[in-house]
Amino acid sequence: MTRPIIIGLTGSIGMGKSTVAQMFRDLSVPVFDADAVVHRMQAHGGSLVAEIEARFPGTTGPDGVDRIALGNQVFDNPAALAGLEAIVHPAVAREREAFLLENAGADAVVLDIPLLFEKAATGLLHRIVVVSTEQATQRARILARPGMTPARFAEIMALQTPDAEKRARADHVIDTGLTLAETRAQVAALVTCFRAAARR
Repeated sequence: MTRPIIIGLTGSIGMGKSTVAQMFRDLSVPVFDADAVVHRMQAHGGSLVAEIEARFPGTTGPDGVDRIALGNQVFDNPAALAGLEAIVHPAVAREREAFLLENAGADAVVLDIPLLFEKAATGLLHRIVVVSTEQATQRARILARPGMTPARFAEIMALQTPDAEKRARADHVIDTGLTLAETRAQVAALVTCFRAAARR
């Protein structure tokens, strides 16, 4: 097995992916959080702010990119969205490569990729881990978020690969509908397996 084992972590909105990513970190597995990288690059002083402002005038301010203003320009506009992705995706790829180089000596690393299947980002990966729970639990979690509405939730779900398909395509599924301790035990068991495989 190639070392490090590169694990793709994904899951639909409200499935508990961020919680599981932190559990991997707690077990000393390096995690690359694509969303966090994008937020950093779009924040005040971020490397993408000027380029995004040039392409989408009026979408930045003192705090960096105004995500609501940017969203209003690209939502329901495939050409604008493609233009934004042409700015963001190469920058994220460079950050990911630097992360992999930095952690080349690890037994396993995690790439936290929310739209792993939607964006066909499986090429680098040795294993795919999907976090999942029952639909009713997912819905309750999401509708409890500030500003979330049933209509907005439905829009988000329509853009994501169905959970059943993600589960079918995964190498491993972590059930987050259990207690935190039980979810943590699932993650620990996977980490043990990945580390053993990397050392063969």
